[in-house]
Formats: sequence, structure tokens, C-alpha cells
Amino acid sequence: MTQEADATTRYAGRPEPALTRVSTIDWERVRGDLDAAGFALLPGLLADAECDAFAAGYGPGAQFRSHVVMARHGFGRGEYRYYSYPLPPLVQGLRTALYPRLAGIANRWNARMGMAGVYPDDHAAWLDACHAAGQTRPTPLLLRYGEGDYNCLHQDLYGDLAFPLQVAVLLSAPGEDFTGGEFVLTEQRPRMQTRVEVVPLAKGDAVVFAVNERPSKGVRGDYRVKMRHGVSRLRSGHRHTLGIIFHDAR
Repeated sequence: MTQEADATTRYAGRPEPALTRVSTIDWERVRGDLDAAGFALLPGLLADAECDAFAAGYGPGAQFRSHVVMARHGFGRGEYRYYSYPLPPLVQGLRTALYPRLAGIANRWNARMGMAGVYPDDHAAWLDACHAAGQTRPTPLLLRYGEGDYNCLHQDLYGDLAFPLQVAVLLSAPGEDFTGGEFVLTEQRPRMQTRVEVVPLAKGDAVVFAVNERPSKGVRGDYRVKMRHGVSRLRSGHRHTLGIIFHDAR
């Protein structure tokens, strides 16, 4: 076993410390931030060693089901790999632990936007619904960017069923491992100009954000705003990101 593979086994395979951090997050603050801006920070979700293990594990292997080179599809520049089932224990643990904290927010958003459907409290039950709809492929992914790479604005929608929130964890240190490469969100409001938000992240920080639409309070009640996300151009170095999406893909 290589040193990199051994590190991935030791750190990416141990979910307990990160799951303890999930339980200590101020979820009332997260809910308020999501309602106000469509995103919220989860500082220090992963430790440096966990980040390094995920980044070192990027490459060909049975743990991934597919490899996407963004330039071939007009997505930008850079590349990413989708994990296979079974997911690495830490990815599985985070997906399972974060989902119920977000399901209540998602259900409240649906009610505010007049959308039918209720997300179950348990992530396994939500995946059962995805799989029954033919969405059986796992969607957590590992992304890698180099100098000059970027990710175009997009939404991660993989079928008829989509959980409205997702999480991205920065695995590299800004200013040390890379420069540029900011995480960017845009908000398209009805009959208004698009609003842009640059989200400041440190190594190990996560951001939870709207996948597609979110409610926003107006003078006549709630209305829907469309969200997209991307990554600005890297000026130097390498940047790795762990993406945790809660619905599966066709």
C-alpha cells in the first residue's frame, strides 16, 4: 500500500471526529444564514489531516465510478471524479449526519415556495425514493483544479428528484496551496440583476448552499430565486474540493 493510500485509509476512513463536529455546529445560525443569503459556512468541518488524505486519494481507482474532464463538456477547466458505492466511511458518515440537519430547512423552503413534497428525516429513506425513481448512482465527488482552471456556473441536478441543499468542503489552503479559485454563488432574482457572492473559505471549511431555488422574502410575500455556483480561475497552485450531494443520479 502506498503512503497516499495508507493516509486515505487512516483519515478518510474515520468518520467519528468529523461527525462530532457536525453535532457542535450552531444550526440555528446556519438556518438563519441560509434564509438570508442562500448559503452558510460550516467552519473547520474537516481537520487538515482529513483534507490531505482526500486530496492524496485523487486518482484512478475502484473508489471512483467515473472521471470527468470539464473542458471536454464545456463545464470549464479542471476535472473531478464521482465516488462509487460503497462510499468512503467519512463521506458516508458526513452525508448521513448532515442530511437530517438540513431536511427541516428544505421542507420549510418547499412550504414557503408552494412546492409539493416532504423530505424524510432519514437520508436512507430519501435515497430509497431516489433509487425507486431510477436515480441509483452516487453523487459525492472529488474535484481538482490547477493553474488556469475554473468551474463554470452550474447546478448539480441529476434527475427528477433533487435535494435542495448541498455541501462543498475546501481541502486546500488558500494562499499556500493555490491563489485565486474563489467559490462563487449567483442569485437570479425575478426582474432584477443577478447578485454575485464570493464565499471566503479556509482549508477544512465547508459551505452549504442552495442547489437550484430558494425562497426570498419580498414585500408581497415569498418569491423564488435561482441559484448557481462555480469556481473562479486559479492563478497558481492546485485546489481540491470534496462535494457532498444528497440525491443520487440517473
